[in-house]
Formats: sequence, structure tokens, C-alpha cells
Amino acid sequence: MTSDRPMAKPTPRLGPGEYLPDPTEAITRVEDLPKPKLIRVDRNFQRQACPRCGYAAYRDRVYTRRLHDVGDLDAGRPRELEITYSQHCCSRCHKYFHADTSDLAPPLSHYTHRVIRLAVRTVVEDGLPYQPASWRLWRDFRVFVPWATIQNWVEAGGEESDRPR
Repeated sequence: MTSDRPMAKPTPRLGPGEYLPDPTEAITRVEDLPKPKLIRVDRNFQRQACPRCGYAAYRDRVYTRRLHDVGDLDAGRPRELEITYSQHCCSRCHKYFHADTSDLAPPLSHYTHRVIRLAVRTVVEDGLPYQPASWRLWRDFRVFVPWATIQNWVEAGGEESDRPR
């Protein structure tokens, strides 16, 4: 028994998700990467307790600091934290100090603790060389970290763990 209608083409079966190429794959300059999503964090206090004497010190100045954080994968963009924090001056002991931001990042760092842990873990546990680890952080977490910075973090982590506590 033959039919007059043509045979239907078999449709290919797709897996659990469709592969979409990375739109930033051909970019070779950091300046051409997508602009980051900005998240504001407020650590601006009118009074803070002095770490030396405990006196409630008034705010002297307000500063802003930007930190690179793990990116927004849904939007495909990096994420930056803009921290507004206060500087205080104790009128009793004349000590200047800042509002605490150590829970977000180490002092003088441009990256959050999450980014540093991810980078070091990528090199140490996965055994990736520094440069591929840098590009993996961009591809998987949308945070760009120069490979030399990752090298510094890995080497500093090794020195800290050898020190007696």
C-alpha cells in the first residue's frame, strides 16, 4: 500500500539545552567587553565605634570603591559593586578609620572574596594554567581577571598556608 503524501523528514532531537555560542568569543580587547551591571552597597554611617577606644566617632568623609564581582550569567554581563563607605575620626584618640568592608573584599583589592576563591580554586583544584584559568573565569562567571593577578593570588595563598597560626 503506497501513499501519495511525501515522507516526513525526521526532526533532530535536541539535548537538555540548546548550545548558544559566546557572543564575546572573538573579543581580544578588555575595553570591548560588555559594560558591567552596577550594584550599590551602602556602608556610610554617621557614627562608628572607634576600634582603639570604643568612642562613638563622627563621620569625617565619604569614599566610593568599586569591586569586580562574579558576573550576571543571565544577562551575560560582568557585575561591579560600588561601595560607598564612611571615614571616621575619633575625637578622643585622634585615630582615623573606615567603615568595615572586609566582609566583601581584602584591603586594597579590586576583587571580591568570591572572585579570589574561584580563581585560586580553578588553578589549584582543576590544575589549569593561569591564562586558561583567566579565560575560564570570563566564560563561566563573567569576571575578567588578568592571569598575572591569579598567579599572585595562588602564590600568596601558598605562603599563607605554610605559616604557623
